[in-house]
Amino acid sequence: MPITSEVDLYDPVKAFLEAQGYDVKGEVRSCDLVAVRAGEAPVLVELKLRFSLSLVLQGIDRLALSDRVYLAVPKPSGRRISGPNANDATVRKLCRMLGMGLLTVDPAARKGFQVDVVVEPAPYRPRINAKRARLLLKEHERRLGDPNRGGSSKVKIVTAYRQEALRCATLLRINGPMAVAALRRDGDAPNAAGILQRNVYGWFERVSRGKYRLTEEGARGLERFAPEEVAVEITTS
Repeated sequence: MPITSEVDLYDPVKAFLEAQGYDVKGEVRSCDLVAVRAGEAPVLVELKLRFSLSLVLQGIDRLALSDRVYLAVPKPSGRRISGPNANDATVRKLCRMLGMGLLTVDPAARKGFQVDVVVEPAPYRPRINAKRARLLLKEHERRLGDPNRGGSSKVKIVTAYRQEALRCATLLRINGPMAVAALRRDGDAPNAAGILQRNVYGWFERVSRGKYRLTEEGARGLERFAPEEVAVEITTS
């Protein structure tokens, strides 16, 4: 039986909670569903046909009444669905961050409607990802100047790695083939060896042991990035 309205979600969710000993009633003081069990905070459930900002805002409002708030939506079907849905890790993370639970109702289950708890409501305890935080600060420290405008999209981002590669390329254009040690020293490029060996951008070519030259692609790369845009700082002898 397809779910065509929010009312279709009510009976399955009600039965799910009643099976756990709750006394369930609908449309209580603007709450779609209120479930009460002796000695516990009430469970509040907001029903919607799809996950949306409107649903989240309703849930946030209900948190003023109870810390046990669930958002209930139909279980996403197997086909690709546009917009946020209960299968999205970001949606589940959002619910956890807000301290709200998430329920899905599957109308295609063999034994009728099936309700699954995707996220339990609980206080959010953020955990800092130490490695990612370290990489963030390292990138900020190594990047010269401020070459990118925040909010940019569909443009190449100038990273600290690209800046080092540009400094190496600039020196090679000025001086011709150079040793890695000289590029590291004169181009303020501590990662010069890895940049030249991996040659991610196709800008460099090895001419002898530990010595590299600039390729035609490298020359074109320098034309795409003006020195003032990437704060290229090099030393020439």
